[in-house]
Amino acid sequence: MSTWSLALRNLLRNRRRSLTTLLAMVVGLVAILLFGGYRSNIIYGTQTGFVQQTGHLQIQRRGYFLDGGDNPTAYGIADYPRLLERIRQDPVLAPMLAIATPTLQLGGIAGNFAAGVSRSVMATGLIPEDRNRMMEWNDLGVVSYARPLPLAGAPGDTVVIGTGVARKLRLCALLDAPDCQPASPPATPDGTALPDDIAALSSLEKAGPAPGAGHRIEMLAATARGAPNVASLNVIQASNMGIKALDDVYMAMHLTQAQRLIFGAGTPQVTAILIQLHHTGQIPAAREHLGRLLAEDFKEADLEILDFDTLNPIYRQTNEFMDSMFSFIALLIGVIVLFTIGNTMSTAVVERTTEIGTLRAMGLRRAGIRRLFVCEALLLGAAGSALGVLCAVLIAYAINHSGWSWTPPGYSYAYLILVRVGEDPGLLIGSVAGMLSVTLLSAWWPARRAARLVIVDALRHA
Repeated sequence: MSTWSLALRNLLRNRRRSLTTLLAMVVGLVAILLFGGYRSNIIYGTQTGFVQQTGHLQIQRRGYFLDGGDNPTAYGIADYPRLLERIRQDPVLAPMLAIATPTLQLGGIAGNFAAGVSRSVMATGLIPEDRNRMMEWNDLGVVSYARPLPLAGAPGDTVVIGTGVARKLRLCALLDAPDCQPASPPATPDGTALPDDIAALSSLEKAGPAPGAGHRIEMLAATARGAPNVASLNVIQASNMGIKALDDVYMAMHLTQAQRLIFGAGTPQVTAILIQLHHTGQIPAAREHLGRLLAEDFKEADLEILDFDTLNPIYRQTNEFMDSMFSFIALLIGVIVLFTIGNTMSTAVVERTTEIGTLRAMGLRRAGIRRLFVCEALLLGAAGSALGVLCAVLIAYAINHSGWSWTPPGYSYAYLILVRVGEDPGLLIGSVAGMLSVTLLSAWWPARRAARLVIVDALRHA
C-alpha cells in the first residue's frame, strides 16, 4: 500500500477531527482571498484612475513638481512641439506609446460677476481629444468611473468646471441640487432693489442662454509679464470630480485658451507633456530610453521625467496601507491555521503511538514515518486549498453582483465594492502556496517527534 493511500485512510479514520481542521483551512483561505481581492481591486482601480488623468510618465521642467505649481510661466516648456514630435517618431518609444499630449496648469479667479460672486480655481489647459483617449485606458480591466470631456468639438472658449465651483458661482442651472443658492436679484449700488421695469430689463440681459449654449463666466489670470488678463468663458458642464477638494477648484479648458491667458501674444508654452503607455510594466524601459533622448537632444531645457507614482503620492500611500493590512490579516490567519493543523497532527501522533511502534518494528524507517504524516498534512492542505478557492470565487461573484457601494473618506460619491479573486492569478497562486507552506510547517514538528519515538517505548504505550 502506498504512503498516499495510507495517509488518506488515516484521515478518513477520524473524520470529525479531519473535517474540523479542513474547515479552519477553508475559512482562513477564503478570508485571505476575499480581502486580497478587495485590496487588488482598490490598488488596480486607483492606478487606472491616475494613469487616465496624469499618464504613466510626465516630462516637466526640473523643480516644477515641487516648487512651480503656482508659477507656470517660470517653468514652461517652450519647444514642446519639437519634443512631442521627437517622442512620437522615436522607433523605440512609438510601439509602447498610447498617447503623448501637452498640458498647461494655471491658477486664477473665476467670477460670475452678474451674480457678484467669484472664487479661485486651478485650471488645466488640455487637448480634449487626447484627454478623452487617455480616459479609455483600462489595461487592468477594472470598473472605470472616467467620463469623456464634452470639450471635444466645442468652441475654444468653452470650459468644464467642478460641481463645487458651479455651486460657489451660483450656476444652479448646471446642478441637480435643490439647495443651491441662485444669483441674487439685481440691486442698486446702495443695496436697494431696482425698480420693476429696470429689473425686468436687467433680467432679460442676464437671462441664461438657450438650452445647451452654456453659462458665461470670466476668469482672471496673470500673464507671463505679471499683467492681469481676463477671458470670457462659456461653461457647458459641471462635473463631479469625486474628491471634494478637487471638485471645489477644478476647471478644464482648451489648451489654446489657457495659453492665451498666460502667454498672450507671446510664444505658447506648456508645463508638462503627459505620456501614456500601453502597459504599466513598460515604464522602466520607456523612462530609460526617454532619459537618453532628453539628455542628447534637449539638454538645454533642463527637463526631468516623473512617473505617476511620484506625481500622485496618495497612490503609494494607499498601496502601503493596503499591503500592511493584508500582511497582518494573512499572518494572523496563518498562525491560527498553523496551530490548528499542528494540534491535529500532534493528537494523531499521541493516539497512534502504538501503531507507529508497530510500523517501526516491521522495518519502516524514520523517514517513512515522517513522510506518512507529511502526506496527511499535504492531503489536508490540498483539499482545504481547493475548497477554499472554490468558496472564495463563489462569494466574490455574489459580492460583485450585489451592488454594494461605499463612499471613501474625502470623496463625493460612492464606489462599488468589488473583489478580484478569479481575475488575480498572482493572488490565487500566492495564497494557495502560502497555505500549503503553513500546512507543511505545522506538520513537520509532530512528524519529527513521531519518527524519533523509541520502538520499545512506543509498543508499550497504553
